[in-house]
Amino acid sequence: MMSPHDLIVGGQRSGKSRQAERLALRWQAGGGRVAVIATALAADAEMRARIAHHRATRPAGFETIEAPLALSAALQQADDERTLLVVDCLTLWLVNWLMPIHGAADRNGWELERQTLLALLPRLASPVVFVSNEVGWGVSPLGREVRDYVDELGRLNQDVARHCGRLTLMVAGQAWTRPVEDASDV
Repeated sequence: MMSPHDLIVGGQRSGKSRQAERLALRWQAGGGRVAVIATALAADAEMRARIAHHRATRPAGFETIEAPLALSAALQQADDERTLLVVDCLTLWLVNWLMPIHGAADRNGWELERQTLLALLPRLASPVVFVSNEVGWGVSPLGREVRDYVDELGRLNQDVARHCGRLTLMVAGQAWTRPVEDASDV
């Protein structure tokens, strides 16, 4: 049986959130509820403006749950077969763990949360639409911390994709969607 989950990846401003919103509006039109699990932290004026824009343009009736670190707990709390969960986004969720604004990275906490998320996905009654950036297509970053982050996001995207039925790559606002292949024999 195909997983009900989706992963939408792409670059910044590629239309990822808008595509997730389109899927959520279809779900809502069919009588379902939608909850957006937001992972961003408003650490500076520019990020506060981005968050405000997302909130202001979010369709009516979408519930918002803030979960900058405890994504698994937020998914469990909102889990309901009538509710589509939109996680926007895995990229910032990982930043919050590995490159926090204040303090040091919590690698042990991150590994535990990551494992918890991956174990939880097959058990959720809610379908989940994950949004994430595809950041590893450019030049290898010069700093160790950034290289580590890019590598970790690539691994996270691959692991989440294995739990999804569909993968969408956003390019210039256009969606390229395909079923996720079974990676168990790779």
